[in-house]
Amino acid sequence: MVKEVQTNQNATIATKEGPLAKGHVSSISREVVNGTVAADIALDAVPKEAGVGLEVDATIDIEKLENILHVGRPVHVTQNSSASLFKIANDGKEAERVIVKFGRASVNTIEVLDGLKDGDKVILSDMSQWDSAHRIHLTDNLRLVRH
Repeated sequence: MVKEVQTNQNATIATKEGPLAKGHVSSISREVVNGTVAADIALDAVPKEAGVGLEVDATIDIEKLENILHVGRPVHVTQNSSASLFKIANDGKEAERVIVKFGRASVNTIEVLDGLKDGDKVILSDMSQWDSAHRIHLTDNLRLVRH
């Protein structure tokens, strides 16, 4: 997603305990090292917890989307594509295959354009072993049975 990162985009720095500081992208390296591109984040204020050796994660806000439906990003699904997922049905006793049209994606989530509605629950794991099934039965011990 580095192609979408630009200077002055908002960023948040966090530790394992939670958010630490806000800032913005001050520069982006054009050099790729081991599949990674560096981005410098200028902090709005340096937190008192900051110090040498502190491990942090940075989240860069590429775009702010409001009022969209999204799910966790399923295995092997790319942005602007369609894929089939199993949607939980019959009070959690079964799951039925549905075709879902996806839009923009982040690392962990993906926009749902069609095929699901708010409140639907889906299986995000790799279900390729069940490619020929249209409906599966879910048992209490999480064993899947083909229908």
